[in-house]
Amino acid sequence: MLKEKAKKLLEEALAENESLFLIDFKVSSGNKIDVVLDGDNGVTLKDCMAVSRAIEHNLDREEEDFSLEVASAGASSPLKMPRQYKKNIGRKLEIRTKDASFEGTITVATEESVTLEWKAREPKPIGKGKVTVHKKQEIAISDIEEAKVVLKF
Repeated sequence: MLKEKAKKLLEEALAENESLFLIDFKVSSGNKIDVVLDGDNGVTLKDCMAVSRAIEHNLDREEEDFSLEVASAGASSPLKMPRQYKKNIGRKLEIRTKDASFEGTITVATEESVTLEWKAREPKPIGKGKVTVHKKQEIAISDIEEAKVVLKF
């Protein structure tokens, strides 16, 4: 009952701000409600507060006691949805599939796949030494086991 009501309130709150989208929603034992959001333009504290209030103010603690936590997906959190890949175009990603790992700049993102580009040093076809080559790899989102934005400081 609490889960369905909280989910409905969450959907209504997200409908008011279409740049936000849901990454994870859980109601665990002890009625702990966890909501993880992301946004096309990032997620602010104000966004989290608005969603939290939309849920909390419409649930009755007299009926059922609960705790609520609304958070944004962390910078080091793995990407889970195609919409997250689209918002990260131009950034460097590290992607692991069942067969290989790739690190490059995401240049294209669709609902089905992402394209990474990077430069690599390879042996010259003729003679000694190495040459820098431009690499490009299209990866189906369904093949991705884990994808993270590479943060540089």
